Amino acid sequence: MSSRVTEPPRPRRNRGYAGTHQKMIETAVTLVSQKGVDSLSIAGLARAMGVNRTTVYYHFDSREALLEEVKRWSSEQLARAFSLAAPQQERIDYLTRFVLENPELIKLWIEGLVSGRDIHQSYPLWDELVEGIRQLSGDGASAQPIDAEVFCINLLVGAIIGPRVFRNSIRPDQGVATIVERFRLEWQRQLRLEALLKD
Repeated sequence: MSSRVTEPPRPRRNRGYAGTHQKMIETAVTLVSQKGVDSLSIAGLARAMGVNRTTVYYHFDSREALLEEVKRWSSEQLARAFSLAAPQQERIDYLTRFVLENPELIKLWIEGLVSGRDIHQSYPLWDELVEGIRQLSGDGASAQPIDAEVFCINLLVGAIIGPRVFRNSIRPDQGVATIVERFRLEWQRQLRLEALLKD
């Protein structure tokens, strides 16, 4: 008789789990973009993907869990705009275009930002952004030191809300490309004034 203890078998996920999970998030993002946050449901996602609700519930135990994943995805897209991996002009253009083309996702993001939740839930790269601004402003080029946290929140809010306000309330006659260019040029000018952008 063996004294070896065996563990109960663990449930296995199928090989396509990660791909299906990501596809569900992307489909949910599309639904929110097209119809608004209130229209997002487990049943609606199942219909859009041509699967049954049980399949969706296998990935998300509730509408709220699905919505959290949509928020996380949006935050990741916005964070890409502040990643130093891409050239600065590309980052500004990407962010402005994303904001203009995804108004429902931006509303969702803003709601999370002003809700009083930890900033890292709305913007996962907050610490890196603040530290990057501290490093860029730390060379003494500015007459008055920059308050990196306040500067970063002004930067985020201006970059996320500004293009929508501009397009909706100031220049609804201008196309996306024109607004993207105008915002890029003005952001570059402001960053030069703060000695945060080198020519």
